[in-house]
Amino acid sequence: MTSTASSTDTRQDQAPQDRRPSWQQRLRRFGYQAPDGSDVRERLVPPYVEPSPRMWQVLGVPGPLAERVTRWSGWLGPLLVTLVAGLMRFWNLGSPKKVIFDETYYAKDAWALVHRGFELSWGKNVDSQILSNGHVALPTDAAYVVHPPVGKYVIGLGELMFGFDPFGWRFMTALLGTLSVLIVCRVGRRLFRSTFLGCLAGALMTVDGLAFVMARTALLDGVLMFFVLAAFAALVIDRDRAREKLAAALPVDAHGLVRPDAGIADTLRLGWRPYRWLAGLLLGLAMGTKWNGLFFLIAFGIMTVLWDVGSRRVAGARHPYQAALNHDAGIAFLAMVPVAFVTYLTSWIGWILSPTNGTGGYYRNWAATDGKGGNWTFLPDWWRSLVHYEHEVYKFNVGLSSPHTYMSNPWSWLVDGRPVSYFYESPSPGTDGCPADAGAKCAREVLAIGTPLLWWTACFAVLYVLWRWFFRRDWRAGAIACGIAAGYLPWFNYQERTIFFFYTIVFLPFLCLAVAMLLGALIGPPRATETRRVAGAIAAGVLVLLITWNFIYFWPLYTGTAIPIESWRSRMWLDTWV
Repeated sequence: MTSTASSTDTRQDQAPQDRRPSWQQRLRRFGYQAPDGSDVRERLVPPYVEPSPRMWQVLGVPGPLAERVTRWSGWLGPLLVTLVAGLMRFWNLGSPKKVIFDETYYAKDAWALVHRGFELSWGKNVDSQILSNGHVALPTDAAYVVHPPVGKYVIGLGELMFGFDPFGWRFMTALLGTLSVLIVCRVGRRLFRSTFLGCLAGALMTVDGLAFVMARTALLDGVLMFFVLAAFAALVIDRDRAREKLAAALPVDAHGLVRPDAGIADTLRLGWRPYRWLAGLLLGLAMGTKWNGLFFLIAFGIMTVLWDVGSRRVAGARHPYQAALNHDAGIAFLAMVPVAFVTYLTSWIGWILSPTNGTGGYYRNWAATDGKGGNWTFLPDWWRSLVHYEHEVYKFNVGLSSPHTYMSNPWSWLVDGRPVSYFYESPSPGTDGCPADAGAKCAREVLAIGTPLLWWTACFAVLYVLWRWFFRRDWRAGAIACGIAAGYLPWFNYQERTIFFFYTIVFLPFLCLAVAMLLGALIGPPRATETRRVAGAIAAGVLVLLITWNFIYFWPLYTGTAIPIESWRSRMWLDTWV
C-alpha cells in the first residue's frame, strides 16, 4: 500500500503538462501546445487585438477621434481595401471588347435565361453580331448545357442592367469579386482576431492575378467562389455566436472568471442559429452554380459540427461528442443539407415551368415522350425529366476527356504550372494600343494566372497551416485547410478529365488566409521581444511588397494591354505558360 500511495503522490505532484497523455508529450517535440487553463470565456470568445489609439495620436489625430477610428477600424480597414479592389476590377471593365474564352457560352446562356427561363441554342457566328449592336433575336430551340443555372442568372442580372455587351456580362462577376475581398477581410479579422491580418488577407486577394482576371470575366467559377466564401463566413459568425451563448451560460467564480460546467456544457441548447440556415442557402446557390459546390456542403457540414464539439469541450462537457450529437448535429443537418438541396431545386424553376410541348427547356418533355414508361410514373413529369437531365449531365461531366490546349493536372495548380489564356492578339505597331515604335509587333493577352510570388508563398503557407492544425490544434488553421481541401482534393479523382487551372479560384480566398496566417507568425506574437517583432515585420513587409510588385509586373497580361512582343516573352517565366 505504501508503494501505491507513493506513486499516487508522485502523479499529483507533477506539473499539469507532465500529467498529459503520452501522445501529447511526444507531440511536444514538434511544437504541440495543450490549451492553457485561463478564463474559459477568453478561450470561447477570444478578444480582438486592435491597434492602440496612441498610434493615431502619434500621426496627429486628436485623442477622441483617435479612439473612434480605433473602434471603427474593424470596418474602415476592410472597406478601404475593398475600395481599392473595386477600382481595379471595374477599371476599363469592357476591355477587351471581345467574347473571351468561355464567355461565348455563359454570356449568351445568361441572356437566354433572364428572358426565357432556360438556355437556348445560338448560331455559330452570333458573337460578332452581339458585339456590333447588342440586339440579337433570341433563338427558338433549347440548348443542352452541363451546368446549373444560378451562376448564369447572376451574369444575366448584369446584362439586364447594363446591356448585352462585355461590360454588362462582366459587371456582376466584378461586383462579386470585389465583395469577396470585403468578406475575406472580415472573415480573416474574425479568424485571427486582428483587423490588420484580416485586411492583409484581403489585400493579398486584391493583388492576385487569378482573382483579378476572374472578376473581369463572365465565367461561373468566380460566382461559385463568392457563394462558398460567403457560406464559410456565415459559419464562422455562427461559431462565434454559439460560443458567446455558451460563455454567457457558464458560472462565474468569486474572482470574476468564467469557469467550465459539465452540466451546462452537456445540456445547453443553442437555438436555431440563423447563420447556419444562411450558410445552407448559400451552399445551395453554390451547388446551383457548379456541382462541385457539393464538396463544400459536405466539408463545411462536418467542420461546423466539429466546431460544436470543441466548444462544448472547452465549456467543460464530459461527453462533448454526445452533447453535440444530441443538441447540435440534427439542427445543423436540417439547416444545411435540406435547405441547400431545396435551393438547388428552386434554381431550376424557369426550366420546370417551361412548356412541355417541345418548345420548353432541353429534356423538359422527356418524361412525357421517351420516359413515359417505367416504374416511376407516379412521380411528376417535371421531376422525372429533371432527374434524367441531371443523369445525362453527370455522365457528360465524368466522361469529359477531349484534349484542350490549356488543360492541366491538379498537381501543377499550386505552383502556377499551366495558366489559361483567355484572349490573345498580335496587333501591329500603331494599332490596338501597340506603340508605334514597338518593333515587329505587340502582344495583347488576358492570362488567367495567379500572381506567381503569392502562389509560391502559398505552397509554404499550406504546409504551415497543416502543421499548425495538427500539432497546435489551431481551429483557424483547420478551417483554412478545410476550405482548401474541399476545393482542391476532389479534382485528383478526375485527373484524366479535361480540367483547368482557373478552377482553383474557388479555394483562392483560403490560400490568401493561409498566407496571412503565415505572415502573422513571421511577424511574431505580441509577447515577443521588440527586436523579434521588428525583424519579422520587415521580412513580412518585404514579401508583401514583392508580391505587389509581381502583380504590377504582370498587369499587362491580366488586362489585355498591348506590349512589345519582347516584353511579353520576358514575362513567360516558365515554358508551360506559353
